[in-house]
Parts: sequence; C-alpha cells; structure tokens
Amino acid sequence: MDLIWRAVFTFTIFIIFATFHEYAHGWMAYRLGDPTAKRSGRLSLNPLAHIDPFMTIILPAMLLIFSRGRFAIGSAKPVPVNPFWLHNPKRDMIWVGLAGPSTNVAWALALIIIMKSGLFSPAHPVYFVLFICMYINIILLVFNMLPIPPLDGSRVVEGLLPDRYADQYSRLRPYGFMILMVLVFLGVFGRLLFFVLSLVIGIFAIQIPPRFL
Repeated sequence: MDLIWRAVFTFTIFIIFATFHEYAHGWMAYRLGDPTAKRSGRLSLNPLAHIDPFMTIILPAMLLIFSRGRFAIGSAKPVPVNPFWLHNPKRDMIWVGLAGPSTNVAWALALIIIMKSGLFSPAHPVYFVLFICMYINIILLVFNMLPIPPLDGSRVVEGLLPDRYADQYSRLRPYGFMILMVLVFLGVFGRLLFFVLSLVIGIFAIQIPPRFL
C-alpha cells in the first residue's frame, strides 16, 4: 500500500508540473503570433487539457510502480503549434521548444531556494515534498531536452541546423519513441538523469531527505 500511495503522490506532482510545462509552450507560441494552442483550449493550467492517455498516465505509472515510486518519465499531450503563424518560424520554434524546459528550471531553482532557506529540516515532511517537486522538474527538464524528435530538444536542434540538415534530422520523428524507449531500458537515460541530479545536488549543496533514500 505504501508503494501505491508513493506512486500516486509522485504521479500527482508530475501531472502538475507537466501542466506548467505545456502551458509555457502554448503561451510562448501565442506571444510569438500562433493562436493555435489558445483556440484548441490548450492555453490552460487545467491538467485535464494536457493529459495524454499513454505518455501522461500509463508510461509514468508503470515506471513509478517498477521503481517503487522513485523514477518515471513521461510527457503531457504536445501543445499544437503552427509554425506558419509565427513571426519567424525557424527562430521562434526554438523559443517555443525552450519555453517548457525553462519553466522546469525556474521551478527547480525556486524549490531549491526554499529548501536552502532553513525553514525546514531535511527530515521534515515539507522538505521531502519540496525535494520530490524539484526532482520531478529535473526529470521533465532532462527528458524533454533530449534531442530526439518530437521532444523539445529536437525543436532547438532543428532551429539551429541549416534547412537541408534540419529536414534530414526531422525524418527521425517516426522513430523517436522507439529510440527513446531503447535509451530508457538500456539505462542511458537513468544514468544521464542521475548525473544531472547529482550535479544539481552538489552545486547547491542540497541535503537529500532520509525518506528519499
């Protein structure tokens, strides 16, 4: 039962911050001239507007259960973006792609500031919740910045590549999910996540809550 509650708790936090992530994509696209997300009801902080049955629920839930509530990856339903509405499609798609991960960076930093404030000891339940929220934001950041189509990192890569190479790179899109799953099950993503998390903990001298160990 403890495993189930831990998975539900972590999954709920994941949904909340994935919603902020997707909203940021839609907000940035709207600011740059594309009303598609707004017209489709995706410029919203209602989690129900962003849930994808497999990527938001089934995949992360399975990984949470298998990892005993410690690890999951997933994403919300991608916000629709029409590049033809953007002021400068090639350049603006980079900003749209970075908007979601930037939100996760901002949340992670805000949570770190609170944890470092001394208001709560590492053994306090609130500190544990803050740590898990930071952890989820780092997962969303690392996962979405992978340069694998259609993840956010691929939007940045496509925007930076010359058109000829960007077209060739975009042909990976049909195979993106398969490539991603291979990286996950070979442990490549897990090692990358552990490296980034360890780096953040080391740089900011964050104490790991006992309940997380």
